Amino acid sequence: MASSAQRHHGTRHRDVPTTAPKPLPVLGRGLVALMAVAAGLSAAGNYFAQPLLDVIRADLHIGVTAAGLIVTAAQAGYALGLILLVPLGDVMERRRLAVGLFGLTALFLLLTATAPSGPLLIAGTALTALMSVGAQIVVPFAATLAAPAERGRIVGVVMSGVLLGGLVGRLASGALSELGGWRTAYWMNALLMAAMAVLLHRNLPRLPRASATTPMPYGGLLRSTLALLREEPLLRMRSAVAAFSMASYSVQLTALAFLLARPPFGWNAAAIGLFGLLGVIGVVGMNVAARLGDRGRVQLVSGVSAALLTLSWPLLLAGESSPLWLAVGVISLNVAQQAGLNSCQYVIYALRPEARNRINSGFMTVFFLGGAAGAALASVVWSHAGWTGVCVLGGSLAVGSLVLWVWERVRVRTR
Repeated sequence: MASSAQRHHGTRHRDVPTTAPKPLPVLGRGLVALMAVAAGLSAAGNYFAQPLLDVIRADLHIGVTAAGLIVTAAQAGYALGLILLVPLGDVMERRRLAVGLFGLTALFLLLTATAPSGPLLIAGTALTALMSVGAQIVVPFAATLAAPAERGRIVGVVMSGVLLGGLVGRLASGALSELGGWRTAYWMNALLMAAMAVLLHRNLPRLPRASATTPMPYGGLLRSTLALLREEPLLRMRSAVAAFSMASYSVQLTALAFLLARPPFGWNAAAIGLFGLLGVIGVVGMNVAARLGDRGRVQLVSGVSAALLTLSWPLLLAGESSPLWLAVGVISLNVAQQAGLNSCQYVIYALRPEARNRINSGFMTVFFLGGAAGAALASVVWSHAGWTGVCVLGGSLAVGSLVLWVWERVRVRTR
């Protein structure tokens, strides 16, 4: 019997075997490394201002409140980008979208670097952060290219780039400001982001739209992102688990500087920044978790990481007067948070491949909202109850993450 007819260049041909879908390009180590570096550079620009606020305030003659708005603008811009831009990865050609966002990030970094006043600097920061969600296009891009048996490891490597970008960005901006002023970090990152846009254009493969059907209108795309949170119980639950975990982590990140600046520590900003580099060890936790996830141990990783997150807070409490216990607690917390994040991403990326960018958008929005809530609560609790209150708050949020994971497992087993 003759095989089905096939269209080719508008003409129908008979007796031609149906062409199998083209296999995805092989994801080599070089491309994985490029994507990780690209994601890290994209994330770094959102953290440059944190150690430079006093220098920027003096140079631009703005008040403390206006200087604080620079950090707020970065957070708000990134949150908007997660909601408004990341879902486009499901309806646009993904290489073009990623390259475009990296190029626009470079452009707005230049605007920030040349800002003559506080308002323009805040506007440039917000627009840079809005476009810097290109990193969150690269992560699901890597998940799509990766073979299922190594998806967790690949996502872990690229997300490690995001983590390192944030940590190194704070340190690099302070060091570069000593060499050429606070604008130097923005100039350098603008050049690197422009170069990265070129490299991504040359090396990322072209992929078809994740949604093979007729592209939905933009409004429908945004509604679909919210609908996925409503329709997918695992996405909802893992978003909540990750949000509580990130809130707990943000409590430590926010209050740690307050603790280290006062007696018995009394450290300066440079020493506090170097101590914060202990968070780099979280990369190890993320990659170990990724390999275990690829071996079918993702639920074990989720449970252990949530438990370790909770147990980290008694260590941090003991660290109020001991640098050693404080360091152990910081390392433990970072490893737990990053391992838990990777396990959550492993679960959600397996839900609907055709909606992976919208799933990532919804997940990351909830995740960063948790982080923002934790940071805000930490400042309030520190001012009223000091480090002890901070540890109770962080521990409670960590317990919330553990309880939600247990609830998820119970619901799955009783179905």
